[in-house]
Amino acid sequence: MKSGTAVILGRPNSGKSTLLNALVGQKISIVSSKPQTTRHRILGIASEDRGQIVFVDTPGIHKPAYRMNQRMLHTVYGELKALDLALLVVDASIRFGSGENFVLETVKKAHLRTLLLLNKIDRIAKPKLLPIMQQYGSAYDFLEILPISARTGENLGLLLEKIFDYLPEREPQYEPDLITDRSERFLAAEFIREKLLERVREELPYVCAVLIREFDESGREKKNQVVIEADILVEKRSQQGIVLGSGASQLRDLGIAARKDLEQLLDCKVYLGLQVRTARNWRNDDTILDQLELGV
Repeated sequence: MKSGTAVILGRPNSGKSTLLNALVGQKISIVSSKPQTTRHRILGIASEDRGQIVFVDTPGIHKPAYRMNQRMLHTVYGELKALDLALLVVDASIRFGSGENFVLETVKKAHLRTLLLLNKIDRIAKPKLLPIMQQYGSAYDFLEILPISARTGENLGLLLEKIFDYLPEREPQYEPDLITDRSERFLAAEFIREKLLERVREELPYVCAVLIREFDESGREKKNQVVIEADILVEKRSQQGIVLGSGASQLRDLGIAARKDLEQLLDCKVYLGLQVRTARNWRNDDTILDQLELGV
């Protein structure tokens, strides 16, 4: 049996969460077009006859501007100490720049055993891949350089083969039916935030958070229902109106969309109550960051 930990690294919006979901075969990490969607360490476990791969999705590597971002990066660097393999995800459809170089330097300084994954190849012409592979290949001694598409699944089977090739022989760490170590309460907050990100624009994705006030499972057996009450946090009172929308229509639509995903996740009916409240400068407030499990 092969077993080990593969930490997924990369810039914000490089496709790390889409890759994690595809590799474990279930949605456990939220996805949006907004950078810095992933704020937490998300564990995804893939078990099969060959063994078990523990994937760790991490926040995108960036230069921190707030206490929240510092905690996010602390999570990333903490994961580098306990990995068997690093998966560096690069958006192959964009030009190499300072952001890509910053991530690459992080890998180089840590001397990580790394597979380079050139993601989003469904967006570019195949002849353009060779010079990109040569550029990265000359910058670091990667174990492998693999072009992939997390969205379409192209070459993901080959990626799994390569990961198992480089993992050590050992017994699995988790039970084979476990997909993630995150609680349903945590995933509920993330699924609500995903629907929020789909609906807000400009700076709002960065100043919004979702805090679960109540997660009541007492009616799960008799009524087949879970009651969830959540606060959507913003930093300014003026931002509350943007989230609410005209006549609270946007919040209502957000709640309907989130409830559908939550009912699929929890396999039962969900009563979802949402409120929007202002928590000034919450991104620098350690008490709120603790409640949001940021840095955990």
